[in-house]
Amino acid sequence: MRVQIMHKPRSRPVFLNPLRIHMPVTALVSIAHRLAGLLLALLIPVLLYLLQLSLQGPSGFEQAIAWLRNDWLRLLLIVPIWALLHHLLAGLRFLLIDLGIGVEQSAARATAKLVNIVALLLTVLVFGVML
Repeated sequence: MRVQIMHKPRSRPVFLNPLRIHMPVTALVSIAHRLAGLLLALLIPVLLYLLQLSLQGPSGFEQAIAWLRNDWLRLLLIVPIWALLHHLLAGLRFLLIDLGIGVEQSAARATAKLVNIVALLLTVLVFGVML
């Protein structure tokens, strides 16, 4: 006759801190892709306002240009530039994975690292041209 020992269930909930969990680079690219897409979607009203302002005539175009020449705004433009480039590159990576290209673990890790590096390099390049 076997006797089963019942373990006492934990009385406190387990808190998972995402900052302490080591995630693979592929997961980080996926999360960054979603965040970049959200940021780009949230920027649509601002970009539409600038487009509308610039199409009102020469004075509206000058107002839009003056708005974009603000030093603080130029500094803040680094984030949307990165978001656009990262979202584009990661989206292309995901399309290739959907086609069966780069599905292997080593290839997936390599392309994820490549997306991160190229997006940062292109962001620096585009921002350097803007200055």
